[in-house]
Amino acid sequence: MTELERHEQPAALAVRQLSPEARAALAAGRADSTRRAYREDREAYLAWCAKRREQPLPATQEMLVEYVTHLTRTPRPRTGRPSAPSSLERMLSAITTMHAELNLPKPETKGARTVIAGYKHQLAIDKKPGGKQRQVKAALPTALRKMLDVLDRDTLIGKRDAAMLLLGYAAATRSSELIGLDIGEPTECDEGYIISIYRVKMKKFTDSAIPYGKNPATCPVRALRSLITAMREAGRTEGPLFVRIDRHGRIAPPMMRRGKPIGDPSGRLTADAASDVIERLAEAAGFEGRWRGHSLRRGFATAAQRGGASLVRTARQGGWADNSTSLARYFDEGDPWEDNPVMGL
Repeated sequence: MTELERHEQPAALAVRQLSPEARAALAAGRADSTRRAYREDREAYLAWCAKRREQPLPATQEMLVEYVTHLTRTPRPRTGRPSAPSSLERMLSAITTMHAELNLPKPETKGARTVIAGYKHQLAIDKKPGGKQRQVKAALPTALRKMLDVLDRDTLIGKRDAAMLLLGYAAATRSSELIGLDIGEPTECDEGYIISIYRVKMKKFTDSAIPYGKNPATCPVRALRSLITAMREAGRTEGPLFVRIDRHGRIAPPMMRRGKPIGDPSGRLTADAASDVIERLAEAAGFEGRWRGHSLRRGFATAAQRGGASLVRTARQGGWADNSTSLARYFDEGDPWEDNPVMGL
């Protein structure tokens, strides 16, 4: 029994606790990374309560204020710094949803959020990490071209990385959405490809049309066709489109640890591995800043706005909701030079 389960049981005696099947169904509605983070957040909170001999559930406003204050002052072992404000916001969500799963009243978090706001303000004033939101760099077309230039596109790994860059950009995918594609899923047509992509935040499939590019070197259709052809020549006619490839240019065999297979047995890349590819190519191209898989999605939205595309058409190509606030933010940013009000004054 985990520490989380040990603490949840006495707190739920007076309420109807959800069945294991129902709790599993609730958990399945969240991304894997969110489930892991919530589990760690909840176990840390319960351990803190146990150390203080406090009843963790239901959480009072005062208890949450004390806990958040504790976290703003306690360095984390991995970083040597207290948790970032965004991590504290996630932690509050983890505790709030734990109450909902146990049919407990929703805790009052206003006081804890006030502490987080003050903490973030002080970090910004002191110019410390966490005071300013870290955003990945946007992979605009000029950056994509330089990243493509560092690839040997005659090799299987070069074909894979080029297709990841160009398809991830043209369909504005998240890394998890991109690596979820299988070889047989893109449907070729006269205009290019139609690809049904499962959008993890919307929890539904959307069809993205991938047209030919004017320049063959940056054409997503040609890059995708080249990869599919190379994969079939290597004996892969089904399964994941984006796979691990070893330094010898071979599709990597299943990974083993202590004699047991780990990871996806078909060799499918993980979302983190896909992001690492983007980071590696950006570094090889000489770029500074933070580059990850989301750079492609942000670059697409930024370039679409600068190219005059409508908000709705951009949203539907990239799997955003029509009223997405994150996409609207990209559009509101505009071009800091072209849209600069100082110009011409």
